[in-house]
Amino acid sequence: MTLRHRLAEHISLALYRAATSALRPLLPLHLKKRLQRGREHSERWREKQGFSSLPRPVGKLVWLHAVGLGEVLALRGMIVALQTCDPCLQFLVTSSTTASAETFDKNLPPRTIHQFLPLDTGRYTQRFLDHWRPDLALWSEQDIWPGLVTQTARRGIPQALINVRMNATSFQRKRKVKALYRAVYRNFALISAQDSDTAAALTKLDAQQDIRIDGSLKPHSPALRVSAPDLAILRTALAGKSVWVAASCHPEDEAIALAAQRQLLAKAPGTLLLLAPRYPSRRAQIIAKLSGFNVKVRSRGELPDAHTEVFVADSFAEMGLWYALSDMALIGGTFSDVDGHNPWEALQLECGVMHGPRYGNFVSDYNALIEAQACFSVYNAKDIVDILTMQSSRGLDGYRHLQRDQSAALSDLAERLVGLIKP
Repeated sequence: MTLRHRLAEHISLALYRAATSALRPLLPLHLKKRLQRGREHSERWREKQGFSSLPRPVGKLVWLHAVGLGEVLALRGMIVALQTCDPCLQFLVTSSTTASAETFDKNLPPRTIHQFLPLDTGRYTQRFLDHWRPDLALWSEQDIWPGLVTQTARRGIPQALINVRMNATSFQRKRKVKALYRAVYRNFALISAQDSDTAAALTKLDAQQDIRIDGSLKPHSPALRVSAPDLAILRTALAGKSVWVAASCHPEDEAIALAAQRQLLAKAPGTLLLLAPRYPSRRAQIIAKLSGFNVKVRSRGELPDAHTEVFVADSFAEMGLWYALSDMALIGGTFSDVDGHNPWEALQLECGVMHGPRYGNFVSDYNALIEAQACFSVYNAKDIVDILTMQSSRGLDGYRHLQRDQSAALSDLAERLVGLIKP
């Protein structure tokens, strides 16, 4: 590393710290405005100022961070693997969004607690680290906070970057501040990428560490939890119906799903579509599209009956329930510029997977599933109808074979990470 590179890193970190320090007086107002808009947790929002709402557990503590819902849920598989390596470990998971907190709280692994990540300014992050004193810090995907990473390193806490996925847009954005990221990456003892393209991008950003390619964490996560009483009630209500779900759907996915449902009802009147939007707040917009269907709505406390054709599953943290009730899922975002959502959650609950042509956010995941014949590609409503009337178990059989082949890399990575914890 040349003196010029070192100087560039020093300047970039100094500028970053100066910017976040200058913004700190404005941050309480920013958080309160978000609170008024319902975008922060009404009781726990001060966690983002570093005020922890729970005591630190006794013993060795592993802190894991991911920003959003899917990334946070994926951490559960890593937690299970780490627990296998060292049953005495305790776990702190941080994230940034209220949806991730609400859903993760309903799917907590053993000896695991959740907090919101503090905003990346000195006083807030110092409070956080003073309270939690982690023995190992694991940053997942690519949501890394330069100030907190460097503060953690100064305290001698080992850190690793895991489950990293970087697309071309993200790489170009990081390359513009390459010196800053080079300085941040130096603090990681280990980096684990999801695919070879991400590993190559990290190398171009001058990450000098041991860069592994271990695939995604998402296929290793435990199945989403399902409320047994709700499952029993709904199975009784749906008895005799053929059920499929449009999961985490957006407007473009809904249009395809509803067109398919109209065709299916002409062939099999007992078919029911569970319409589970990514954002339940869109319920009014969705219900307005359902003219001509017999509809029931979850948020109204309604249950489907013998005549129901579309059930609007507009609730948070119940996706496991909808997968458990369905034979097949159309994964949302795969017909829109969202570029896909997680297919593994459906498969883990024995629900087959269909996907549209757009899955840029999960390229390695879908490519693995396609190669294993563990999913179905669809391009229009007719394709969906053909698959749902085919009654094939091919997708689930392919998934089970793929699942058996993927466990070794996770176990090896978990052992390496536990080895970073100082005696």
